[in-house]
Amino acid sequence: MMADSILPGNHPRKPALLSSPVKTWTLLLLVFLAVHFAALFTPSLLDDADATHANAAQHMARSGDWVTLYVNGVRYLEKPPLPYWLAAVDYHIFGYNVFATHLPMALGVLACAVLAWFWTRRAYGERAAFYAALGMLTSFGVFLWTRFFIPESILTFFIGLALYCFLTGLEDRKPGRLYVMYAALAVAVLAKGLIAPVFFLAAVLPYLAVTGEWRKWRQLRLFTGLMLFLAIAAPWHILAGLRNPDHGDPVGNVPAPGHVHGFFYFYFINEHFLRFLGKRYPHDYNKQPFWVFWVGQLVWLFPWSLYFPVALRRAWRNRRLAWADVRYDASNTLHFLDARSTAHEAASMAARVRFRARTSLLLTLYAAFILLFFAISTNQEYYTWPAYLPLVILTAGALGAIEEAPEAGRWINARSKWLTGAHAAFAVLGIAAAISLVSGLWASRHLPYVSDIGTLLAHRGVGDYSLASSHFFDLTGPSFAALRLPAALAAVALLVGPLVAWVLRKRGHSFESTVSVAFTAAVFLIAAHIAFVRFEPMLSSRAMADTVNRLASPDDELVLYGDQADGSSVIFYTHRQALLVNGRSSSMIWGSCYPDAPHIFLEDVDLVSMWGNGPRKFLFVPGDHHDHVESLLNGHLYKLQELSDRTLYTDRPF
Repeated sequence: MMADSILPGNHPRKPALLSSPVKTWTLLLLVFLAVHFAALFTPSLLDDADATHANAAQHMARSGDWVTLYVNGVRYLEKPPLPYWLAAVDYHIFGYNVFATHLPMALGVLACAVLAWFWTRRAYGERAAFYAALGMLTSFGVFLWTRFFIPESILTFFIGLALYCFLTGLEDRKPGRLYVMYAALAVAVLAKGLIAPVFFLAAVLPYLAVTGEWRKWRQLRLFTGLMLFLAIAAPWHILAGLRNPDHGDPVGNVPAPGHVHGFFYFYFINEHFLRFLGKRYPHDYNKQPFWVFWVGQLVWLFPWSLYFPVALRRAWRNRRLAWADVRYDASNTLHFLDARSTAHEAASMAARVRFRARTSLLLTLYAAFILLFFAISTNQEYYTWPAYLPLVILTAGALGAIEEAPEAGRWINARSKWLTGAHAAFAVLGIAAAISLVSGLWASRHLPYVSDIGTLLAHRGVGDYSLASSHFFDLTGPSFAALRLPAALAAVALLVGPLVAWVLRKRGHSFESTVSVAFTAAVFLIAAHIAFVRFEPMLSSRAMADTVNRLASPDDELVLYGDQADGSSVIFYTHRQALLVNGRSSSMIWGSCYPDAPHIFLEDVDLVSMWGNGPRKFLFVPGDHHDHVESLLNGHLYKLQELSDRTLYTDRPF
């Protein structure tokens, strides 16, 4: 979009780290291993979505049914299959564990970093490419939203790959890349559903209109490309529809046993269209307040969001030149080319300028649509994950061009007050955060270390725990006794790193300054993972599953009170189908209404009648139901284990 870093002039010398891709990727791979790969082994699978999705992949691996997803023996129809296929393959290779479950998401992050590097390198140069890959590996949101089993990193890579192949296929006149585009988009559909082509077309159609490239529609290979897309994306959808047909009409709004819509209605209408309108059934999701949603994007892309203001200012100042570059064709003359350049050099430079401009246009349209879409629709914090890739590329491109701009002239350069101001703000934030962490450590210096951090937290119920980040608000002063190591590590990183980056920026060492920001984020994320592991007793029931595995015989029964998601890690690690008391809710509702659904759904009266009779029962009770269960069973409970707010009972002494 903006050509200042391409122009002849007094540019800074290329850093030694960027002298070869081998050196660049050696460092990037070390960052990936330290931040993302090392975090694949701990903590254990978390209750709720993480272990629920893992249960679906586990059933697929054990049953050999690669079409219909099942959770606890019940149809689980709302998700496309690709993430579960990948995890199921991992289970056959690595066993049933957290590493095998989360490996596809971590590799998705690495793939996004590789794509960001290739795309940014061509559009903006070596420095910006390094920043883009580093940004994908060290952004807070990228790390945070790959701590549990969701397919956003995989989705982001394949839509990004489709967009890259679309742009380079047209620019380079290489039809083969356009077929890769159709294939990548089809795989993205298998990863997340119809949201993939919606996001893709929302960027591509305005792009074609603005650039006038729609006149090349024949080059897009629409018919053969669509056939390839359908050949990849359609078979699973067709098979899933045939194996999960309609069974009568729903009774009112709530489906009753024997009267349930099949896969096609549930997946396409309920999970896509009605979810966007906020009318999906069951209503087990949330929508963030408008201001929280937008502030959240700055947090999830931190620390690279520090450079948003200067990138936006640069884009605004170069808007006229950018528009000329977007519309550039053979009849235009780029008046700013060096007269000493050869015809080949001039043509090459013109092509780079145009590719940069068109990259900026396409990615801006893509990111803007995603953000606006989820600002209007129902949302979770991680739904905007696909926007991280274009925003990081655009920010890295602007930052690289600024740092390589001539010292004199009208361009914003590396000594701009906008950049030094961003670093000063980061230093102030770092000092404030370090002081807060040190204060918490000091206040808890005499408190004993407690392994079950859940007993030290408040239960403030922010967002009724329907937001992925709700538990962050449960932190209390005493919890720092269990977080001393990660809190100390984070405090040192936030105190030293931002100050070093600011000093380097002031002294003109722009590359080293930006890398210091990224390394500060990397160390902070390592500390965050150590803290996350300390939360395992609160977020995972793996320890209770181990107790069941140690004490139970093959004929004993596992019983969960309430929604299966609350104890989903127990189901995963015990490899047992659980009886659910008052558990026909949330993701279990639709599958439970099929005539062949297992008879695992019980009411209170069923629990009372079976308690103490027949095989031994192991009863998992979340904190919200503890008092009710104690009253219901009138004290005929033998407590085996208590973990944070969850309790494991049995119905007779050993």
